[in-house]
Amino acid sequence: MAGFCAFLLLLAPISQKVCAQDSAAKESRIAQANRTLGRGINLGNCLEADAEGAWGVTLKPGYFAAIKKAGFDTVRLPIKWSAHAEKEAPFTIDPVFAARVDWAIEQALKNRLNIIVNIHHYGEMDQNPDGELPRLLSLWEQIATRYRDQPKQVYLELLNEPHDKLTNEKWNGILTKVLAVVRKSHPERPIIVGPGSWNAIWALEKLQLPKEDDSLIVTVHFYDPFEFTHQDAPWAPESKKWKGRTWKGTEAEQLAIRKSLEKAAAWGKAQKRPIFLGEFGAYEAADLESRALWTTFIEDEAKSLGFSRAYWEFCSGFGAYDPKTDQWKPKLLSALIHP
Repeated sequence: MAGFCAFLLLLAPISQKVCAQDSAAKESRIAQANRTLGRGINLGNCLEADAEGAWGVTLKPGYFAAIKKAGFDTVRLPIKWSAHAEKEAPFTIDPVFAARVDWAIEQALKNRLNIIVNIHHYGEMDQNPDGELPRLLSLWEQIATRYRDQPKQVYLELLNEPHDKLTNEKWNGILTKVLAVVRKSHPERPIIVGPGSWNAIWALEKLQLPKEDDSLIVTVHFYDPFEFTHQDAPWAPESKKWKGRTWKGTEAEQLAIRKSLEKAAAWGKAQKRPIFLGEFGAYEAADLESRALWTTFIEDEAKSLGFSRAYWEFCSGFGAYDPKTDQWKPKLLSALIHP
């Protein structure tokens, strides 16, 4: 018996080493999935409107081709599923709208782009999280089932920018339930999830994720300094007072941004979670030189920290592409795509 116990003790370090190697392999798999996202852009203001085109953007096949040709790896597709689903159980999604999302996925894959499918602008969820939870779970059950056979280039993002009554604490409990629904159809697919408070970096410390799920990518959004990036934006209160704010890339301006992004990187390293900068951009009311400087700095800092990232957005108020001329805006494209 003593000999057998000694044999088991001998095996223990080998078993621990195998488990450690296994764990490292899994970590590298999700880290690689995040690296694969690389450099992206949001196809905003189209499918997250109540009706496509209502905000001035209708998707075209040429947009996907232009994005790939410019050098991007990924498109993030904000989608307002809640505007196209029944309000009573079983909360069925409109098949015509779902087919439009299918088309967008096909266009991305056809152009060798990764695509992130999310739930966006679900305002009812932010205002009444407990009452809307059954509907959110049903939406995800339908979406997850629909895309269960899609290739690995299709990523899923649980919910854009939880806020208001969907507090950080409440979101922690809800995200676990949503994740469980999605995992039934996608046990290993990379899933993107962020903290509450509009996916703010400072809220990362409040985010609680299931430790056993090692296929998660954590997203944050970044628009600091807000008075610069959102000057004269119609939806931002008091934004007209900020008109004329510039960003010159001074040492102090750079340091403020660097500290925030490094905070996200430190959290990711400590939690062993890769970081996706899912949105960053400056509204068109800011001067173009400042926008280009700011965008270049964010892009470079995010890349150096190992973040995947997606600029907000393609061809509307923050856009790097002019839909009227079907041409990129050279300074913004150069800010996003450079060595």
